[in-house]
Formats: sequence, structure tokens, C-alpha cells
Amino acid sequence: MMTTREQRAFDIANRFPITAKNGTWTVPSQTGAGKYAVMLKGTPRCTCPDHELHGHECKHILAVRYVIQGEVHADGTTTVTETFEVTKQTTYPQEWPAYNLAQTTEKDRFQILLADLCSGIITPPRIGRGRPTLPLSDAIFSAVFKVYSTFSGRRFMSDLREAQERGYIAAVPHFNSIFNYLENPTVRPILANMIETSALPLKAVEHDFAVDSSGFGVSRFFRWYDHKYGQEKVKRDWVKVHVMCGVKTNVVTAVEIKGRDANDASLLPPLLNTTNNRFNVREVSADKGYLSYKNARLVSEVGAVPFIAFKNNSGPGDNRKGSDAWRDMWHYFNLRRDEFVAHYHKRSNVESTFSMMKRKFGDSLRSRTDVAMVNEALCKILCHNLVVLIHEIHDLGIKEVQWTNL
Repeated sequence: MMTTREQRAFDIANRFPITAKNGTWTVPSQTGAGKYAVMLKGTPRCTCPDHELHGHECKHILAVRYVIQGEVHADGTTTVTETFEVTKQTTYPQEWPAYNLAQTTEKDRFQILLADLCSGIITPPRIGRGRPTLPLSDAIFSAVFKVYSTFSGRRFMSDLREAQERGYIAAVPHFNSIFNYLENPTVRPILANMIETSALPLKAVEHDFAVDSSGFGVSRFFRWYDHKYGQEKVKRDWVKVHVMCGVKTNVVTAVEIKGRDANDASLLPPLLNTTNNRFNVREVSADKGYLSYKNARLVSEVGAVPFIAFKNNSGPGDNRKGSDAWRDMWHYFNLRRDEFVAHYHKRSNVESTFSMMKRKFGDSLRSRTDVAMVNEALCKILCHNLVVLIHEIHDLGIKEVQWTNL
């Protein structure tokens, strides 16, 4: 039974003339409003948006296959022989000794790196009388380590007592104290700075970056009235996290957390500026949600090349500010499309980054207040960075990480 795409391809092959010249097939669109070029030599390619942006074997490629394989009879009917191509999957060697060592020592090394990273945190002086407060470095270590463990606050206390015995913290806090510190708004900039610092050991290998956003579910819901259907609807709330990451190691170099309805394009500048302050940025890839004259200009101004997907109604640009960078990107897309798409598809690495942290540390947040939700999300990203760093220490042969020298 044919799929919908195969049926459309068969319709194109029967309704329109499909011609070939010098190995390139000209295939009309299904609506007859335009034409696309299809090349079957090597990896099949098509100039239609479906293939270029998503990599699908589109209906135009299938239509050419039907024309090549079709047998036309005297009565005008066509017999199509369906074939399947078997391609050899590209595999990459795994350094199993390094991988095994990283996996078996990850938790120990995680505590070492986290404790060293927290050692520079200064506890603000206490004002007034009362019980001495927990050192801020111990509080943040405990909160991040709890998120890493994925345990509840009570079941996590055994790990925390072991961390104290090893000298990573001075005292074991009550599990409620950990939650209280997550609700402290002054913790947010500290965690954001720790995320940026934790990426620095990989500065020498990361030059191409990708940006995207994803949501972490929370345990509350919001309601709204849908005027189109005349009924009230309920949906689970979430915290929307915007990150920029390196495409080689998936380390997060910058993070912004705004409201769930925050516009993606407006958050590329702060992500780019934060990354550019610490890394040598050569490329930035992003989906069409980040497309704007301003973003193309900002990426070019830091000496990098923007690879941002164009929308269906995008044109070569006008005379507004930033049009030079836009126009360069537009001509790159139209004149060297295969190369542009290859660079653009590095953007898929940021989706892998979100997948990595959600599979390992969970795709939802346990906190109940807005401040704690943001801080917990930042803890997940910091945990992800430290885990990435641990594996790259073994893969790249990094001898020692000293935060004070970065």
C-alpha cells in the first residue's frame, strides 16, 4: 500500500512531463506552479524545501524513480516496479576504554569538579542574630548534586553524607534547606556563571554553535478560553529554556530562561554575546524561529557566518539595517545550497543536547515556585555540562581542569 507521499509522487509522474538533462531531472510541483531539480547520482537530492530543510526523500525524487522504473503499455497504462535501495550505514569508531572509564568514574569525578567549581563562591555576611547560615558553596553543591542524582530530597541524603565524608562540603544540610536555597533568586546568576565556566575547558575544540529552545514540564496547569471552539482548555505548564551549545561536544555555552511565550529571535543576541565573550565563534546555525535582519547582522559582526533557515516568504532583502549580512546569507543559500544546508543541519546537535539532559536528568521539574523552577532547570544544564566535560576529559586526554586558570 502506497504512502501519501508515494501517491503524490505517482500523481506527478502521470500528470506532468518530467525531463532529464546532464543527469538533472526537472520535476514540476504538484500544483504546477513551479519546478524543482532532482539529482539521483550518489545521494539523491532535490531543491524543494521538504528535502533541503528536513532531508526527506521527497515526492519529486520518488516521481523521478517512477518515471525511470515505469513501463508504459499500449493502452496508456503504466506498471510501476517498486524497488528498495540498501545503503551502507556510516559508523563511527567508539573508544570503548575511554568510554568505559568515563562511565565507571563519572559520579566520583562529578563531585570533584563540582566541589572545585563551588569553592570560589563567597557566602554573603549574615545580618542580624540567629543560627549560622549554611555556606553558599555547600548549598549550591548540595542542590546541583541532588539534581544529578535524580533522587528525592530524603533519599538523596545518603549521597550527601558520603560527600561530606570525602570533604566536598563542610556540613550536611537538612533536605528542606536544599529546597529553600533553590527558591533564592540570588542563586540564579551564580548558576548561570557556573554553566558558562564549566564549558570553558572545551574552548579549544568548539567553534561552531547552534541555538534552540525546549520546555521542561512542571506540576501545574494553566487554563484559557478557546474562542474558536467555544470551550475552556487546560494544558500543563512548562519552563522554556533557550541555549546555545557547541556542535562537537554538545556543551552548553550560554542559557536564557524567559516566559513560555518568549520570542525565540529576541534571545539569540544575549546567547551569542555570552558565547562570543568566551569562545571563538565561527558559525551559528538556527531554525527559522531565529530569522531576522538583526540576528544575521549580529552574527556577522562577531566574525561568524550565520546559517539560519529562511521562511517561504523570505526574499533577498531591502535597505533596512543589517541587510548586507542578510543578503550575503540569502545568496549563499541560493547559489551554494548544498553547502549551506550541510552547515545548517549542524543545528540538530542542539536538539541532541536537550535530549541528552532530559534522558539523564528528567524532562520535568519538581519545584513548585517560579524561582525554584528556573534554578532547578539551570542545575540540570550545569549537570549536563559537567558530564560532557568528564567524557571529553577521557576522549580528548585532558590532564587536569583548574577553574581558576580558565
